[in-house]
Amino acid sequence: MRYAVLGGGKRLRPVLVYATGSALGAPLEALDAAACAVEVIHAYSLVHDDLPAMDDDDLRRGRPTCHVAFGEAMAILAGDALQALAFEILAADKAHLDATHVDMLRTLAAACGAQGMAGGQALDLAAVGKSLTVDALDRMHEHKTGALIRASVRLGALAAGCADATTLAALDAYGHAIGLAFQIRDDILDVEGDSATIGKTPGKDAANAKPTYPAILGMDASRARLAQLTHEAIDALAPLGECTDGLAELAHYVAERES
Repeated sequence: MRYAVLGGGKRLRPVLVYATGSALGAPLEALDAAACAVEVIHAYSLVHDDLPAMDDDDLRRGRPTCHVAFGEAMAILAGDALQALAFEILAADKAHLDATHVDMLRTLAAACGAQGMAGGQALDLAAVGKSLTVDALDRMHEHKTGALIRASVRLGALAAGCADATTLAALDAYGHAIGLAFQIRDDILDVEGDSATIGKTPGKDAANAKPTYPAILGMDASRARLAQLTHEAIDALAPLGECTDGLAELAHYVAERES
């Protein structure tokens, strides 16, 4: 479990919790549990996604994947235990009102389940070797990648005590845009990156006949869509004012990252 969580990575999802909550006036300590919980959930999802029955990857964050290092059975158990730990961490947080606390737990649970990462992974596995439309590819990644990114933003807002529907809708639009942008950049890096930089094996998507944005749109159109989504994310923040500069910087980071 420590190997999966503490072995490097961008920590984008907890940073989104902190950036959103801080923009809305929350002290950092009020955001710690939610930030930790989303990163632990993300780590569990990577352990399971890398398994031979799923994406069958040997390299993650620049070192052997969990099942390569410890065996498949232990990797499955570690992922299961990490998912449980994430909810234990969030449930033990005493910094919020009861109704907010329940909403935070519901938000994280929804991001993991059939309408979130698990459903997205099922769509991903079913799409291997098939030709998808862009809308179908968007739908897959809105679940598999985007759900936890949107949840990270919403958790930051809830932890800050935000219950304003207009603010939450603006933040959800932001999270939706950067979630798709993150995946498009991932697909581009899978074509152009190298294992030393991106920390995983490049070219796996093409080798496994997975539908990707470059495969469907082409590289130039994928970059144009990435730029469009970045603008949409930043535009979505306009109702919140200048307090969201950090979130805007993160939108640019998502689009420009090299790993």
